[in-house]
Amino acid sequence: MLRILNHTSEVLKGNPAADPHEREVWVYLPRRYEDSGARYPVLWCIAGFTGTGSMTAVGNRWAPGLPERMDRLIEEGCPPAIVAFPDCFTRWGGSQYVNSAAIGRYEDYLCDELVPLIDAEFRTLAARDSRAIFGKSSGGYGAVRLAMLRPDVFGAFACHSGDMAFGHCYAPGFGATAARIAKAGSLEQWVAAFESKEKKSSKDFDAINTIGMAAAYSPDPDALFGFALPFDLETGAYDASVWRHWLDNDPVEMIERADCQAALRSMRLCYFDCGSKDEYNLQLGQRLMVNKLERLGISHEAQEFPDDHRSISYRYDVSVPKLVAALLGE
Repeated sequence: MLRILNHTSEVLKGNPAADPHEREVWVYLPRRYEDSGARYPVLWCIAGFTGTGSMTAVGNRWAPGLPERMDRLIEEGCPPAIVAFPDCFTRWGGSQYVNSAAIGRYEDYLCDELVPLIDAEFRTLAARDSRAIFGKSSGGYGAVRLAMLRPDVFGAFACHSGDMAFGHCYAPGFGATAARIAKAGSLEQWVAAFESKEKKSSKDFDAINTIGMAAAYSPDPDALFGFALPFDLETGAYDASVWRHWLDNDPVEMIERADCQAALRSMRLCYFDCGSKDEYNLQLGQRLMVNKLERLGISHEAQEFPDDHRSISYRYDVSVPKLVAALLGE
């Protein structure tokens, strides 16, 4: 059963990208929710880059949406849970669920506005140990990052093919980005051409992905569009100071921080998985992360599976029952 809430955000009002501050939040309720009288743990499912909560919820006949998947998993024995699907899409394709002066305060939007909203509207177990966050790709990134930074809100997470080891997953696209922008004449001209296209091309992905990440990780009020790219558009030479801002948001770097280690130790479940043939080298990032978790003695579970980066929502069949069981202390 799906419910759709309309929410007016205070923290997104007047955001720099001029994105809507009035948004929908889709919510899955277990079939017996109406007559059970019970309270339920909450899973927050966050979308990947260019995705929205509604896209994750709806799915299609070949790849069922999470509500349909949840109904089946519950029938198969998974304890019931509420699942919330926020919309954190931006002009640049996504927010990475961070607070950025270039796009807006999406960490605050999710953690400080939407979480209390769902707890107020539905019969939830309104405590961090009864609340988990998960997703794939940028959603997986957001899950592990928010678990490290907001352990007051989330008590477990699952990261599926999440962005990490930025030198492996983002930097290989910088050359193609520079070439595509140079061909357009300038960043401003590339953005104008891209936004005017009724149909976006897959050939534009390197550029919009790089731009989206720059808007999240390296805001700069003095730069065009309010963010700085981590390389020179003419030569491709790295800008070390900008790149440092990106690395400060890389989970493989963040885990060296004492506060992030403490947050991960407090989790009821730290779950990671990634395809062994991931096109963005994210299996390498996961291996680096796992090595650090093991060195630090932080409890976790990690799996690699024989697939690439796309169409891997079937992996939720693995993580969701684990998350719900962890939240219930089973």
